[in-house]
Amino acid sequence: MIDHLGIQCSDVAASASFYDRVLEPLGFRRLMEPAPGIIGFGDTSPDFWLGPLSDDHTGWREDHIAFAAVDRAAVSAFFDAAVSVGAEVLHQPKEWPEYHPGYYATFVRDPDGNNVEAVCHQPE
Repeated sequence: MIDHLGIQCSDVAASASFYDRVLEPLGFRRLMEPAPGIIGFGDTSPDFWLGPLSDDHTGWREDHIAFAAVDRAAVSAFFDAAVSVGAEVLHQPKEWPEYHPGYYATFVRDPDGNNVEAVCHQPE
């Protein structure tokens, strides 16, 4: 069900140091830092992400949750369902090669403003 999860931190460096220590006994480590202040943890792929608090959302935190889709059609169906209930579209379904080849996803906002993604890791 859950593909990956991202949370926002008021102090990414402090949070990263914390997660470095507590995740290591579980077999997880830092795997990726694609941009300053963005850190992905996991064992073989980054499934848990840290990022800075959004500057444009005063008073609340925008978290990120990605749901696993069985295929690209399911990603598109998720997108259509989200649009039908009035979700704000962040990104229409498309391939994101900067994550890895075959990464196909869409991003919308839920009613609380969180960044919600549906993702398929299978090629067409």
